[in-house]
Amino acid sequence: MAAEKGEEEVEKTEVTPTEGDMTEQEKKLNTISATKETFGENHIDIIKKAALFAGSLSNTEFDIRFNPDIYSDGVIHAHEGTEQFEREKKIIIDAAHFVLGVQIPTFIRECQEHTIAPLDGTTLTEMLHQRGINMRYLGTVTAIVQNAALLTYLYKLLVSELITRSAKHIYKTYMQGVGMVNLAAAKTQFLNCYLSSFANPLPAKTEDEMNGYGRKKNKKKKNRTLPTIANDNNGWASLTPLDLWSSIKTEIKDYFHFELEGCEDKDTMLQNLQIQKVTLLREFCRRMGLQLLIREYVFDGKQKPTFTEDDILNVFPQPKHINPVASDAYNFYQSGQAKIQQGLYRDATELIQESLNLFTNVYGPMHSEIGTCMRTLAKLHYINAELPEALDMQEKAVMISERCNGLDHPTTMTEYMHLALYCFASNQVTNALKLMYRARYLAMLVFGEDHPEFAQIDSNIGLVLHGVGEYDLSIKFLQSALYNSIQFHGAKSLKAALGYHLLARVQSCKGNFRGALKNEKGAYQIYKQHYGETHDKTKESSECLKYLTHQAVTLQKTMNEIKKAGPRAAMQPFNITPPSFSSVLETIDMINGIFRIPFTVRAVPKEGGEKKTEENGEEMAKETKEKQTEKEKENKQTEVKKEDEGMDEPSSPSSLEEEPSSPVSDLASDDSVTR
Repeated sequence: MAAEKGEEEVEKTEVTPTEGDMTEQEKKLNTISATKETFGENHIDIIKKAALFAGSLSNTEFDIRFNPDIYSDGVIHAHEGTEQFEREKKIIIDAAHFVLGVQIPTFIRECQEHTIAPLDGTTLTEMLHQRGINMRYLGTVTAIVQNAALLTYLYKLLVSELITRSAKHIYKTYMQGVGMVNLAAAKTQFLNCYLSSFANPLPAKTEDEMNGYGRKKNKKKKNRTLPTIANDNNGWASLTPLDLWSSIKTEIKDYFHFELEGCEDKDTMLQNLQIQKVTLLREFCRRMGLQLLIREYVFDGKQKPTFTEDDILNVFPQPKHINPVASDAYNFYQSGQAKIQQGLYRDATELIQESLNLFTNVYGPMHSEIGTCMRTLAKLHYINAELPEALDMQEKAVMISERCNGLDHPTTMTEYMHLALYCFASNQVTNALKLMYRARYLAMLVFGEDHPEFAQIDSNIGLVLHGVGEYDLSIKFLQSALYNSIQFHGAKSLKAALGYHLLARVQSCKGNFRGALKNEKGAYQIYKQHYGETHDKTKESSECLKYLTHQAVTLQKTMNEIKKAGPRAAMQPFNITPPSFSSVLETIDMINGIFRIPFTVRAVPKEGGEKKTEENGEEMAKETKEKQTEKEKENKQTEVKKEDEGMDEPSSPSSLEEEPSSPVSDLASDDSVTR
């Protein structure tokens, strides 16, 4: 042991040299270590300053967490008055400034540009939550949108959402303490005061029945006690429509900080805002889980109340929850959407098919995200002119949306419109019209006709009727689409120009050349203002104007001759060509934002196949040259033989000069290979 200790002391003395014995390399190492220490200190200072600037709760890292109860009056905080407490308050204030200054204006701008267009309260809530805007800012958004000329539909939707949410808050306190026997009567009384025009609806039960002392219909149940609470809350029986709507206005003002001005009576308010009572009923039932009897409810009847106890069928719980997200599948889907924007449809099909498989493995066969993937795949099949596959995939998407989202959900309406387009492309005109009428009816039920989506729906229906030859009905739908386009996009917008042009086409087919000429002039002025006179759209509209002018002049001459000569006058024939199926389908595709790929373009392989196509082209060119040289040699040999044999027949030019093979035809013939 002593020997070992001695060896360690020797080693220590050998390892620690004196300052005079230090080499230059060791000095360099010491300077590097000193600079690292100073750099580490500077790095810590930089992180501390950045964390302080970003409002982090920690000085050593970016720790940004939100305390939602920091400004709650009824919550007592343990660290109140400390620096940590002040930092948490500052983070909440900064987040509120970001939402008010950035997110809400961005949402309104997207609505003005028609990038998004919410149709009901559910889609409005989803769009706001996707942008980090809480529903307590609903009054702020409503106040900003109130004076926007092109966002009247959004203001109407926001006000109806304010009314629905305030009624929900009152309903929860209203139903507290109501006994099981009186549940249906209490709900009926609330609905009558909420939506019925009946002046003073009274509960159907007497006071004894409300307290559980009514007649017993069955003698066997004499000894059985009714499931009532001893001290039931019967305050619901004294509720009146005026009290309820004054409470709703107060709740909107206190909770959402928005005041409904000039709305003393509910009927006048709903009439001024053009809010449908059936829309409010649908939203309220979906929020509170009420299931009502399917029948025609007369809301404006003043002789009797709208709802009875028999209309309340069931009540379902509506718990709040967070939907799980399959991140990998979602990333594949987003990548596929990016490929679609780039025009790489084959790669997009593979990516979305992979995302569909992942969604199925995570969620099972029935989920709304699976329906979205199937709709995108059906669209890709339609672009590639694979109509049976598109129809099959879209039918599955419709079925999934009906079961997962509901029969009256806006997503289901979108699925109906896509399926109608594919049915029309497959010559199933009757099914296409049924689906379009169904989607239009649901949109009217959910919101009303004054919505931007109705311009597209009515344009599709009008064009299908135009292709069938129902010109009168087609003109009505196209006029409605034009009115919506002018109302929500502006009188000088390109949407309005398209509406004018479509209406002029149908009127010209009917023979109303004056009306067609007037509408086409409106389209020409808009195209000229936006694009100038040299653009293709302006030139096309100008040619259409010349054609319509010629037809109108011809028709007027014929009418003048008839007036002069009587019924024996000779009529000049003028052409009224009915629309072709291909032109109508092309216009419908353009309206829906679908551009199908021609056959020759689809045959060309993408990206990685570009080099192969170049190599194949070079090989094909070499082969054609070799074939031409061989044929020239054969022709020369035949000419020599003919000269020897004394045959003076002229050789045909087709045997000497052949037409060069076009690459399009070669690619078309090799379509199976490229696929």
